[in-house]
Amino acid sequence: MSTRDLYVQDPGDPVWKVPATGAARFSWDYDDGRERLLALYQKGKDKQWDANLRIDWDLEVDPQNPLGTPDESMSLYGTKYWDKMTEKDRGELRQHYTSWQFSQFLHGEQGAMVCAARIVESVPDLDAKFYSATQTMDEARHAEIYSRFLHEKIGMLYPVNDNLQALLSDTLKDSRWDMPYLGMQVLIEGLALAAFGMIRDTTTKPLPKQILAYVMQDEARHVAFGRMALRDYYKQLTDAELREREEFVIEGCYLMRDRLRGLEVLENFGVPHDEAAEFTERSEFLHLFRKLLFSRIVPCVKDIGLWGERLQRAYVDMGVFEMGDSNLDLLMAQDEELAEQLDAERFEAEEKARTAEVAAAIEEGAES
Repeated sequence: MSTRDLYVQDPGDPVWKVPATGAARFSWDYDDGRERLLALYQKGKDKQWDANLRIDWDLEVDPQNPLGTPDESMSLYGTKYWDKMTEKDRGELRQHYTSWQFSQFLHGEQGAMVCAARIVESVPDLDAKFYSATQTMDEARHAEIYSRFLHEKIGMLYPVNDNLQALLSDTLKDSRWDMPYLGMQVLIEGLALAAFGMIRDTTTKPLPKQILAYVMQDEARHVAFGRMALRDYYKQLTDAELREREEFVIEGCYLMRDRLRGLEVLENFGVPHDEAAEFTERSEFLHLFRKLLFSRIVPCVKDIGLWGERLQRAYVDMGVFEMGDSNLDLLMAQDEELAEQLDAERFEAEEKARTAEVAAAIEEGAES
């Protein structure tokens, strides 16, 4: 079935064109480069994987309950609309919510792939070009994975959210070479990591848990790359140049915060826009979700040297200022460990199954 047939709403033109500006930069300096960045590049090469082989696509997914997360996580829960719903209606709502979430993941990953390719083109340093080339491949794999999950397991897609589209557009239109780093590596990737992690840690279904754990293992490297590159570069900028980038971060964070509401889903179930907005703003789960989503962004922004007074006030307004003291390195290490642990558990289970199969075959042969 065509992807366009799976969209619940018309996504518009099949190709979105963003007028990109900026210079392509070549480097004739083939020295070794920065040791930390080259180590990350080596890790990026070592950690490449095939989604067809590493993920168990044979696992069944119930489209009416794809994630097994609590119904309280849906902002319609407990409202008059929820009370009137049949179990079938509620199953369809779960399907729509999951489709909306994973559709935004898919569109974001395509944006990340394009931004990583732009970094290869525009960044002046060869070591950064090397690493970003591995990230481009990672993002292609992630887009492939989310597309397959939505096509084969959910059977439904949502168009790109307006706020995500606006941030992607602003990131790609800017001619300064560091802006794809800042818009994608810090804001969009940082927020995506937190969103992936919340679902990874709450889902009771093995296939989405696999997908999110393995994608997050890659994304931890990507955020580390952005931190390294921007921390070095931003030390050289003037106060005025830093303030310009802080303004971009402030606007982007408000866009990302407002992206999370999923009003499109509620409107598809007959809820007027204003009521839908009210329900989402009253949702305790959404408030918690928003705070956790910035647990990856705020410490990263602070770490790379963007921590002016206006930016701090914006984070106070969003209620996430204290996130600046979060241990980002620990969070990234945990993402790596959880993926490795999941691999180990799956390998152990497969080994036990094979051992039992061989033992049964031997016993059957002895009896005959």
